[in-house]
Amino acid sequence: MENPIESPFYTVDEAAVFLRMKVTTLDAMRWRNEGPNYRKHGAKVLYHRADLDHWSRSRNIGSYPAPANDRSDNDQ
Repeated sequence: MENPIESPFYTVDEAAVFLRMKVTTLDAMRWRNEGPNYRKHGAKVLYHRADLDHWSRSRNIGSYPAPANDRSDNDQ
């Protein structure tokens, strides 16, 4: 099969590349139930792209102030 169907499911190697972390780190996080949600399709561990995005967003540290024109207060 030359052109496989685009899949939203990533292997462990692909998920590690997507998250820019080592496979061993992702494996350890999965073992400790600390990483992104994953699924088992047979014996294969797969990560859905939406789960990786969600997990990554949940790891956001810090906050940035809203732009001046985006504030909800009216003290102009």
